[in-house]
Amino acid sequence: MNEEPNWHTSSYTKSDTCVEVADNLPKKVLVRDSKRRQGAVLDFPDSSWADFVEFSKDFQV
Repeated sequence: MNEEPNWHTSSYTKSDTCVEVADNLPKKVLVRDSKRRQGAVLDFPDSSWADFVEFSKDFQV
């Protein structure tokens, strides 16, 4: 089964100049620049992404 990434931005995003995340794929999370959708895509193990999200909660304004 070949799933397509389901790209979305954060609910905190007020414009389309942000990063997009696809977190619907098995065992990985993809991240890309919303201004350059055809550009590079970063690929993170889902456990590393979960750690990043948890860590970043300390820095929300």
